[in-house]
Amino acid sequence: MNTRNAAKGTVLVSGASIAGPAVAFWLQRYGFTVTVVEKSTGLRGGGYPIDVRGTAVEVARRMGILPQLQKAHIESRRLTFLNAYGSEAAVVHPQAVVGGVEGHDVEVPRGDLADVLYGAVRDEVEFVFDDSIDALKEHEHGVEVTFRSGVQRGFDLVLGADGLHSRTRELVFGPEQQFHRYLGYCFAIFTMPNTFGLSHEALIWNTPGRAAALYAVKDSNELHAFLNFAQPQPPREVFRAPEAQRDLVAATFADDEWEIPAMVAAMSHANDAFFDTVSQVHMSSWSNGRVALLGDAAYAPSFLTGQGSSLALVGAYMLARSLAAHRDHTEAFAAYERDIRGFVEMNQAQVGEGDATLFPTTTEALERRNKRLRGLTALPPKAGRPAHTALTLPEPIEDFPRNVSRPVGRFRGRC
Repeated sequence: MNTRNAAKGTVLVSGASIAGPAVAFWLQRYGFTVTVVEKSTGLRGGGYPIDVRGTAVEVARRMGILPQLQKAHIESRRLTFLNAYGSEAAVVHPQAVVGGVEGHDVEVPRGDLADVLYGAVRDEVEFVFDDSIDALKEHEHGVEVTFRSGVQRGFDLVLGADGLHSRTRELVFGPEQQFHRYLGYCFAIFTMPNTFGLSHEALIWNTPGRAAALYAVKDSNELHAFLNFAQPQPPREVFRAPEAQRDLVAATFADDEWEIPAMVAAMSHANDAFFDTVSQVHMSSWSNGRVALLGDAAYAPSFLTGQGSSLALVGAYMLARSLAAHRDHTEAFAAYERDIRGFVEMNQAQVGEGDATLFPTTTEALERRNKRLRGLTALPPKAGRPAHTALTLPEPIEDFPRNVSRPVGRFRGRC
């Protein structure tokens, strides 16, 4: 391991998606030696669109990556809602539904955001792909980590940025069921050919309790397809069985019209199909000893809010800043949580709005939703949702520029 800056503190980050590289960026800026471990063999792509909104846009600006994100901006122009037979129910500007601000917030393919974040830190941070944390053992001066590969290494701190199904959270806090708040839906997402001629737009089909979407990113010849359905209890029996997942989705949509049969058929042949429940993560504390969580691992808001990536970027900034500002990791973790918990909870609470807009479960609710959509303008809104900008970012810590030693107090440990 490179020990050039070890006196400033060594940090292991689990997860190389969004939150992981973002927190690594700020930690290395503050002089920490950072290692990021990722279970995949490389960066995970996926061109489905994600949003960076409100306060998170300022984080991207401070990282120097905002111009790249603006260049990758998708510029979706139209969102068309369809009824069960495929006829038009409403046409709105996408930002009118998600609460974004045209010209300020950005929507980019997920893989593009991951690439930009990785590019910003790969020369300063050690990345270990095709490996993961297998065991953690904390002691007075640090954490001994055993990796799936069998390698053992010591770090001062460990940060879990490994998503909704975080292995770090499971090892330190216990089974995920106690932290997951199931929101009553399951979904499948996959790609299929763009035989519809769609461009810079999305179609959303609804019938009570079921929904489908076809999303065209710019003029791509591929569509991002999405099937969502209400399910009273999470179908745990299919979580580790891809064929059973496909069978469940196919059976759920078996009697539906429009392009649903073609979508179900495409899902059965897709090599990138992904199935999961729609859930949030709620925890009373995001840290335990020398281990802390961020991003979806700590406070997943669910895609119903559209704020997962934004919370990941803001949380990474605030956590790294707290570690730079405090000698003691316990004080740093407490400050991080105190400073952003309200912001997180405000954004998680947006789920009710997304649920009502996208996935009504009764005929009456669907009719009310369509009436409300028809009242929206087809032009982009001039202001976003207050929750997106509810946190004012403190300035970065400038006292400890990169490559200049500083005392680290109880961060110091074996390596």
